[in-house]
Amino acid sequence: MGIEQTVELLSGLSQDEANTFALVLTAHGLPYAVRRGADGWQIRVPEGFHEEAARLVEAYLAENPDDADADASASIPAAVPKSFSGVWVSLALLAVHLARMAGGGADSFVGKAAASAGAIVSGQIYRAATALLLHADVLHLAGNIVGIAVFATAVCNLTGSGLGWSMILASGILGNLVNAWLVRSAHTSIGASTAVFGAVGILAAVQFYKKHRAGASRFRAGLPLAGGLALLAFLGAGEHTDITAHLFGFCSGALLGLFYSLRVRRPPPHKVQRRWLAAAAAIMALSWLPVL
Repeated sequence: MGIEQTVELLSGLSQDEANTFALVLTAHGLPYAVRRGADGWQIRVPEGFHEEAARLVEAYLAENPDDADADASASIPAAVPKSFSGVWVSLALLAVHLARMAGGGADSFVGKAAASAGAIVSGQIYRAATALLLHADVLHLAGNIVGIAVFATAVCNLTGSGLGWSMILASGILGNLVNAWLVRSAHTSIGASTAVFGAVGILAAVQFYKKHRAGASRFRAGLPLAGGLALLAFLGAGEHTDITAHLFGFCSGALLGLFYSLRVRRPPPHKVQRRWLAAAAAIMALSWLPVL
């Protein structure tokens, strides 16, 4: 059945499970599409029918726990509005960089806000957040703009913008903190790349969980994580890059992505997403108070 503009209702199903849920939707006259993907069978419905279809499937699982895998309800995602917030944040990074260059005193400003391992270990934890907005030059900025636009947007389209940005920001901060506490070198780093690789880690962990839950082999389930690490090795290593910060950002994101997959049944509604987004913005704003 070819239906345009559909959203995912169920994924990672066996063929029998897909047939069962298709019958449930057919019995109630709801349109749907059944597709086979790399992670198993998937059921998609028009966006306007998503909420009703999710209620019907959840009611069926509650009434017939022995007729279908009750854990399948965990794969019913909420209809997450398409987000282009990664593009807007990329533009914000560009604005910050241009403002810093135009204002002069760029080096002294970086000295106050960069992720200096010694300063962080000494108690200036806010630097783990402020460093994410600073970039050394246009080339450094351009790479992170592309990374944010691609990977952060993908995370937000999966989890919702509010929760997505909170996890991305948390992975970047955690990556810088762990890097300072464990490596403890005299290095000073700046840039959003730690958060970029945090977003990569989130995506890799979520895809790993989906494949594992769908019964994929260890090799197939581990491919997303291996791909994320390969991307880290290809893009995150270089003469002037902080590879350990990138690695810890990726690992922090992967842990958050796994926690999200295990504990969050459906992406939070719009009202909750706004709260998460406000919390992320507040953390970033408060981190700059000691600098300004």
